[in-house]
Amino acid sequence: MRAHSEHNVRPRSHRVHEPRRWTLQDTARGRDPDVIPDQYEAPAHPHGRAYPYGRGPEHIRPHAHAHHDRTEEFLSYGRRSVYRRLSRPRIVAIAAAVLALLITILVIVLSGGGASWPSSVATVQSQIDRACQNPDVASEPTQVNFACAKATRQILWIFALMMSGDDPNFADARTGRMGLEPITPTQGGEVAWSLNLHHPYNPTNPIDSLEVAARAINNIIGGATLTGANGTPSVQSGLESNPANCVRYTGSAALASRQGFPSMCALPVSSPAGQAALVADVYLKWVVGAGPQAAQNAAVLFENANNPGDPQVQAILRHLPGSRLAV
Repeated sequence: MRAHSEHNVRPRSHRVHEPRRWTLQDTARGRDPDVIPDQYEAPAHPHGRAYPYGRGPEHIRPHAHAHHDRTEEFLSYGRRSVYRRLSRPRIVAIAAAVLALLITILVIVLSGGGASWPSSVATVQSQIDRACQNPDVASEPTQVNFACAKATRQILWIFALMMSGDDPNFADARTGRMGLEPITPTQGGEVAWSLNLHHPYNPTNPIDSLEVAARAINNIIGGATLTGANGTPSVQSGLESNPANCVRYTGSAALASRQGFPSMCALPVSSPAGQAALVADVYLKWVVGAGPQAAQNAAVLFENANNPGDPQVQAILRHLPGSRLAV
């Protein structure tokens, strides 16, 4: 019986079970309720993000450079987040700039009251473009062409607006002056002779009138050299032949002189104030008997050729002969 039982009883194992050794990590997990034991943790995504629900590592394709890609992807995602954060300030800055531009435009429109020059001015401007194609409108021999220069040719339509109301058939019985740029037919004919016109001068033709006015204005500024009856040259001084005028026009009294030529300001008349002063002096020479106030009005209109809404311009237009020109 005993022998039988000895055959049926399994012998005890003589292997010694070593106690499990706890590491510092195990201790920390035992203490920290937020740390999930390894057996319950979700499998780690190779790029540091959680797997989508229902997916595990078996759905991820192996990558030979997982560590490098994780770093690159981290940097990439970081950049995109920075761009997203910077996009709002940029949008705000652009919106502010657009708003400031719209406000500026609105202020300009409101300050001008939507004012414009009389519609006749546009017609005269187109006629000036044609008249100024004649190369002989420049003064001789100094070649001054203030009247037809792109930056200063408004002097022609301003004078026409002030003197004839842009009417090519204007006629003043008292002075005998007529045309768009009023001048006596005799004086106009003398100036027209130097323009080499291919037809008889007609004071009521707006192109003829503008060409004559342009040449006369340039002669007033730059002077002229004429041939006398005995064939000797006669030098006629212009406004720029006076040192005191040059101080007002250019800030310098220096003159440039050549034999047989009228003296000229050594410096160009380029400042707005200098050009306005020159226009006022030309008006006094062109319109015989004009007063200083009318000359000053011409200077104001010249300076504000691109700003018809200026209060001074509006006041001048309201008091021009024929208040229909007021805008």
